[in-house]
Amino acid sequence: MNVSKLIDWYHQHKRRLPWRETSDPYKIWLSEIILQQTQVTQGLPYYEKFIQKYPDIFHLATASEQEILNLWQGLGYYSRARNLHYTAKELVNKHHGNFPDNYTDLLKLKGVGEYTAAAIASFCYDEPKAVLDGNVYRVLSRVFGIDTPINTTEGKKIFKKLAQEHLYFKDPATYNQAIMEFGALHCTPAAPKCAGCPLSVECVAYQTGKVKELPVKLKKNKVKKRYLHYFIIKSYKALIIQKREGKGIWQNLYQLPLIETAKPEMPSDQQIEKLALMHNIELPVKAKLLAQKKHLLTHQHLEIFFWKISLPKKTPQMISFAALKDYPMPIVIANFLDNNIL
Repeated sequence: MNVSKLIDWYHQHKRRLPWRETSDPYKIWLSEIILQQTQVTQGLPYYEKFIQKYPDIFHLATASEQEILNLWQGLGYYSRARNLHYTAKELVNKHHGNFPDNYTDLLKLKGVGEYTAAAIASFCYDEPKAVLDGNVYRVLSRVFGIDTPINTTEGKKIFKKLAQEHLYFKDPATYNQAIMEFGALHCTPAAPKCAGCPLSVECVAYQTGKVKELPVKLKKNKVKKRYLHYFIIKSYKALIIQKREGKGIWQNLYQLPLIETAKPEMPSDQQIEKLALMHNIELPVKAKLLAQKKHLLTHQHLEIFFWKISLPKKTPQMISFAALKDYPMPIVIANFLDNNIL
């Protein structure tokens, strides 16, 4: 692959992004964790908010998990935020806030995989480690005409070896940024700019008419469908919320009282009465269906129902509407409350 053409393209077309203006491992690490599973346009405002509130790893380490989850609200994949917080505390408590300065030790950090370790190692320490994200897979697959599925063990092994072989060892940081940016802006999934592409002469996919066929990715497992019924139990601008315990989606976030049904059916009167009793609410209660929404996650499709139960007086467990901003919630619940209740 013509590295000089790739880097020339990068210098002409790269986006100005704040994490490209620094070699501070804290800022690079933060940006990479935020950008996992997230587009730059969505992740940039979150990065800026985090840097403003937590300008260094010491500020991040001393924050509470609830504060971090609240700031993270809307980004999804909340385990990233919990791992971010855990690693910050580990680095401060055991390493005086210093990051490892090599790929091998960076991999030992919780929440840091091969891609993130390679990014930090090359961007901050000029270690010759090739990054391999979705953009890089796509560029390499098309340029070299490789049809091995990228999400298989064999595919990952092939592309990892290929990426490292074609790394520009004299300037790994610029090369890694260049190939990722090229995939993000030029060699895009649906409408790559093949006309006038600096790599078109050597691109096997372009020369053989297989651009739309590459890269190959095996279909994911069947998506699980879930039916969630959330209850807005309210009185005088206050309502009941609860912390979501255990593993799974939205761990440690706050939610409305919940009934989950196995099928797309309404909860029974007995289920609603049981929910009311769990929250020390006198019977009988009357629940009114307010809305039904779909919320799509990577491996789950959620059918969400919002119900309202109005009470004549507040209960001790209720939280005022004004205080809700301090409790991190799944974005689908937070948005519904913002638009319909608060």
